[in-house]
Amino acid sequence: MAASDTERAQQQIDEIEALSSIYGDDWCVVDEDEKIYCIKISDCLDRPKWTLCLQVILPPGYPTAEPPIYQLNAPWLRGQDYTELANSLEEIYVQNLGESILYLWVEKIREILVEKAQSSDPEPDIKKTTEEVDEDDGDDFLLDYQPIQEDQIKMLNYMTSGSQEDEELPPIHHGNPITDRRSTFQAHLAPVVTTRQVKRVLEKLYENKKIASATHNIYAYRIYCEDKQTFLQDCEDDGETAAGGRLLHLMQILNVHNVLVVVSRWYGGILLGPDRFKHINNCARNVLVE
Repeated sequence: MAASDTERAQQQIDEIEALSSIYGDDWCVVDEDEKIYCIKISDCLDRPKWTLCLQVILPPGYPTAEPPIYQLNAPWLRGQDYTELANSLEEIYVQNLGESILYLWVEKIREILVEKAQSSDPEPDIKKTTEEVDEDDGDDFLLDYQPIQEDQIKMLNYMTSGSQEDEELPPIHHGNPITDRRSTFQAHLAPVVTTRQVKRVLEKLYENKKIASATHNIYAYRIYCEDKQTFLQDCEDDGETAAGGRLLHLMQILNVHNVLVVVSRWYGGILLGPDRFKHINNCARNVLVE
C-alpha cells in the first residue's frame, strides 16, 4: 500500500529532527515552509581542508515516491568532480528507493572529502574567508535608495575585457536595508536578458564605494533563453559559503527570470550564525516582490 501524504510528512519530520541533532550547527534550515535545508560537510572537524554544502528541497512525495531535489555548492566543485559526486548520490537513491536517504548522502560526501584530503589533491583555492570575520562596524554603510553615485570605476576581477557599450545598462533598484546586531543587509535588483548586462550591472554597483566595501556581495541571476527553452543561471557566494546557491534556489522557487539579484552584507562585528541566511533571503524576497 502506498504511503499516505500524512505518513510521508511524518517521515520527513522524523528525518529532519534526527539530522538536526546529528549535525548540530552544520545543519541549517533555509526555509521551513518550502522544506529547504542546507548541510555543511567537511573532511574533518578540527582543520578542514575540503568543505562542501549540500542543499536539499524535500518534495511532498519524498521519501516514498520522489527523490530530494539537491544542489552541491563548493568553490572547487567543477566538471568531473561534480559529475562523479552526483552519480554517487543518484546511485544511493536507486539502491534505497522509498527510504530516507539524506544521512547516507551526507556520509557519502564526507567519505569522498576525506579521500580527497588523504590523496595528493592540492587544497582548494578559496579567494576569501568563508566565515564571518571581524571587521569595522558596518553601520555607516547604509545606502539610501536613490540611484547610486558614480565613483571611480572599480572593475570586478572577473569582468570580460572589451567594450560593453553595445549593451544598455538596465535600471537598478535598491531594496530597504535590514539591520541585525550591527550587520546590515541590502538587496539590489536589475532586469537582465544577457550575461553581458549582468556584468555591466555588477560593474556599476561596484563603482559605489559603499557596495564595493561590503564584506560580501552575494548574487544570483536567471535568464530565460526563448530559442533554447532553457534557463541561463549562475550565482556567486563572494565568501559567504552556500549563500549564492540559496539565493538562486529562492529565485527558482519564486519562478522569477530575466533578473539579477545582488545582496550586500556589511558585517558589524557580531556573529549572526544561520540568521544571516534568513536576512539574505528576506532582503532578496522583498526586493523581488517589490
